[in-house]
Amino acid sequence: MIPAAFEYERAATLAAALKAVGTRNTKVMCGGQSLIPLLRFRLTQTKRVVDISHLKQLQGVSKAKGVIRIGAATTYRALLDAKVLRDDCPLLAEVTERIGDRQVRNIGTIGGGLAHADPSADMPGAMLALDAQFVVRSAKGRRTVAARDWFRGPFESAMKSGELLTDIMIAVPARGTGSAYESFEQAASGYPLVGAAAVVTRAKGKVTAAALAFTGLGEVPFLAKGIEKLVGSDGGTAAVEKVAGGAAAGVDANEDIHAPAAYRLHLAKVAARRALLRALERAG
Repeated sequence: MIPAAFEYERAATLAAALKAVGTRNTKVMCGGQSLIPLLRFRLTQTKRVVDISHLKQLQGVSKAKGVIRIGAATTYRALLDAKVLRDDCPLLAEVTERIGDRQVRNIGTIGGGLAHADPSADMPGAMLALDAQFVVRSAKGRRTVAARDWFRGPFESAMKSGELLTDIMIAVPARGTGSAYESFEQAASGYPLVGAAAVVTRAKGKVTAAALAFTGLGEVPFLAKGIEKLVGSDGGTAAVEKVAGGAAAGVDANEDIHAPAAYRLHLAKVAARRALLRALERAG
């Protein structure tokens, strides 16, 4: 398919990008891995596309005062190359390795994927489990939205008209924290039928904090139920089995040509158990 005609603008500055985003019939492009297919299949149309992929202030990974900052225009390749993530937040590196293929990782950006809010993407589960914070800007100012408030529906986020996602902020996990990502991928697309991201902290032989998030299972990525029951336990197999078994209880699971709902719910239990056990092992 050939997209409908549109104007292309390469924003010279962030201020120019924010001004453009505030106008009607304008789409933002960074890596273009989500937008270009939509335009080509004419699932969306626009009069203007504003390219922000080259804006340096929206790129890079850094750490200061116990917080990791990731620019929204940072490519997945750059995430994999970032030593600070492998040292202090290895869950993001582990998840990024599962995203797309080499070409997609070289061009696609973390902010573009999160703004697209695909309910079957890999990264949202990690953002939820890590309790990330998203900084969005507009010509009128800036605000911060918790990842746990970001995903509103299929391909729907908390970002408002005229806003642009610019930064992802993640607190460096505490000492004694382990994490893991487990997914079952649909062979043709590489998207997870179900993915589970786990973050667990342990001290003196007891679990002191735990988070588990699913992606691909429902209409939006979400935090699992009952994970707090793991806190205070020794993190043994029996405790993990109990929590994993009820983590997706009552969820209205997706059902399509790739997998029925019952199968996805079964995969959710398996993915949750594996992710939690590996996270606990890495927590020491």
